[in-house]
Amino acid sequence: MVNVSVMGAGSWGTTLAKVFADAGNSVTLWARRPQLAQTLKTEHRNNDYLPDILLPSSLHATADAAEALTGADIVVPAVPSQTMRDNLSAWRDYISEDASLLSISKGVEKGTFLRMSEVIAEVSGASKDRIAVLSGPNLAKEIAQEQPAATVIACRDENRAKFIQAACATPYLRPYTNTDVVGCELGGACKNVIALACGVASGKGLGNNTTASLITRGLAEITRLGVALGAQSRTFAGLAGLGDLVATCSSTLSRNRTFGARLGEGASLEEAKEATHGQVAEGVISSASISELAQRHDVEMPITQAVYAVCHHGLSVDQMVTELMGRSKKSE
Repeated sequence: MVNVSVMGAGSWGTTLAKVFADAGNSVTLWARRPQLAQTLKTEHRNNDYLPDILLPSSLHATADAAEALTGADIVVPAVPSQTMRDNLSAWRDYISEDASLLSISKGVEKGTFLRMSEVIAEVSGASKDRIAVLSGPNLAKEIAQEQPAATVIACRDENRAKFIQAACATPYLRPYTNTDVVGCELGGACKNVIALACGVASGKGLGNNTTASLITRGLAEITRLGVALGAQSRTFAGLAGLGDLVATCSSTLSRNRTFGARLGEGASLEEAKEATHGQVAEGVISSASISELAQRHDVEMPITQAVYAVCHHGLSVDQMVTELMGRSKKSE
């Protein structure tokens, strides 16, 4: 048994807190709002995000960051990628010098173009061997319902990856290890953008051929960027690549796909937010950073660039489809 601190009580943070508790660990879940923390403690439910899921009675909740982090062997910052830096800056003094940090946020930071593990290393001062990444086809609601799934724990230190693997293995979640942190993170960040494109296609009433084509060509451009940044190409054929991409692009539980579907139906960005509980999908923000990152490394990512143009430069959905289909012919 290890002490685990999950910092963030959104749907994914709450789900992972449940996973770690079900695996037999001592788990503390930090909620930003004291009222939510109190509800988690007394009712063992997160009524905001997972109202139908009864959480383990052993799960402790608090709104006090210092209380949550003190003595933690594994720290899981469960916050949106663009708020990671500010949150971690407030928490770093409470994190033990030998704690493992597990990143579950999928995105590339605006302005710096850093992956989340790089942001964590920069802000916390932790060595990269202490920082792991969790990624895979992990729709929070299905895992909270204990539907069988697999995930990847990636860390440069393989023994640390195995340590976290053992801490989150349950009868319903099977974790694998990997040492390709770059590949796992880029797969997780980029798939949100492709899921937006698949959502747009769905909203336009387009069928399975279109979705399959977007997933396949999306995987190709994600792999190109990953290899250019030092990732291993085989990572993208695994759970953190293809697995995560298929789940996010295909499921109505995916916020990015749902957001894209509203755009495809003709909604504005503001109107699409209503379909995702007032939140902008991660892929909208990441499309800008990933598109810029691709240009800096001279990597062609036409789907990502098209989504970026729709979300940030006013390109219409119809123009997006026309431009993607009208690109110059080439071999696969």
